[in-house]
Amino acid sequence: MAQKRSKRYRKAAEMIEEGKNYSLSDAVGLLKQFPPAKYDETVTVSIRLGVDPKQSDQMVRGTCPLPHGSGKEVKVLVFAQGEAATAAKNAGAEHVGYEDMLKKVQDGFQDFDVAVATPEAMAEVRKLGRFLGPRGLMPNPKTGTVTDDTAAAVSAVKAGRIDFKLDRNGNISAPIGKVSFSPEQLLDNGQAVIETVVRARPASAKGRYLDSVTLSATVSPGLPLDAAAFEKK
Repeated sequence: MAQKRSKRYRKAAEMIEEGKNYSLSDAVGLLKQFPPAKYDETVTVSIRLGVDPKQSDQMVRGTCPLPHGSGKEVKVLVFAQGEAATAAKNAGAEHVGYEDMLKKVQDGFQDFDVAVATPEAMAEVRKLGRFLGPRGLMPNPKTGTVTDDTAAAVSAVKAGRIDFKLDRNGNISAPIGKVSFSPEQLLDNGQAVIETVVRARPASAKGRYLDSVTLSATVSPGLPLDAAAFEKK
């Protein structure tokens, strides 16, 4: 049964030109003209890649600092002891500790958005795979979340750095801000994410890399972008 869309959603959908692939700038401008929702929607860029997610050498993941932040308050949990723990607390991490945090997560604690760990702590943190893995929260050196410099990691995440990873269907989805952001802020953040994903293209990827790119907000219709334009740069 087809999902019944709200009057606001249908009105926004009528503003989208059928069969058109928009430039990022035009898409942002149109998105800002949509009838407003009852809350400040999160704006997301969704990218379908022409890679095989089942092949380990075609995995696409990375991090991207958003020039204007994400507009979201990010709660950080840090597994660390001693000076690294103190540095993380001073940098603004909400939850910091080692054995107490390990037990807390094992007991089902989930009130955090990013997990950071020192290399020393990872021996025990890895055992939390079934708690952290499904939410994509396992610390990883490739995303800068396994480090002795916990203060820098916390500061980067708090400043609006986002992590992205290819899902099992070959898609990447990344928040680039809120509808309340200015068009220029959304454009800068969107370009930063898409260009970072393009640079992360695996050497083994063949043919077209960006199959499709869509700009959307939480309860608004998606706007198809001209994916080919990003690969020409």
